[in-house]
Amino acid sequence: MPKYYDELDAVLRALADPTRRAVVERLAMSPAVVTELAAPFPMALPSFMQHLSVLENAGVITSEKHGRVRTVSLRPGALDILHLWLGEQRTPAEHQADRLGIHLARAAAAPTPKDT
Repeated sequence: MPKYYDELDAVLRALADPTRRAVVERLAMSPAVVTELAAPFPMALPSFMQHLSVLENAGVITSEKHGRVRTVSLRPGALDILHLWLGEQRTPAEHQADRLGIHLARAAAAPTPKDT
């Protein structure tokens, strides 16, 4: 079992909830203050803060407090672990299809004897 599985599990658990996925989608656009992030969700602020805590503990987001305002942002590269894991799950047939596609693209771009 690869050593990154604990981190992967934490990220997958954090993203399993639709509220947390919506927060990540919003933060992909730009950082936001907590009250702005919480506005679209029909829940009390303490409940919403628990969602942010799960995301922060998983390493998906970071937050900074300036006075009474907490700003939340997506941690750069936080979701790269998902890309790594998904890439490892690709079947050999998918890899062969990728190589075939590259070969066909090169063959189409190569000059034919008629062109010379």
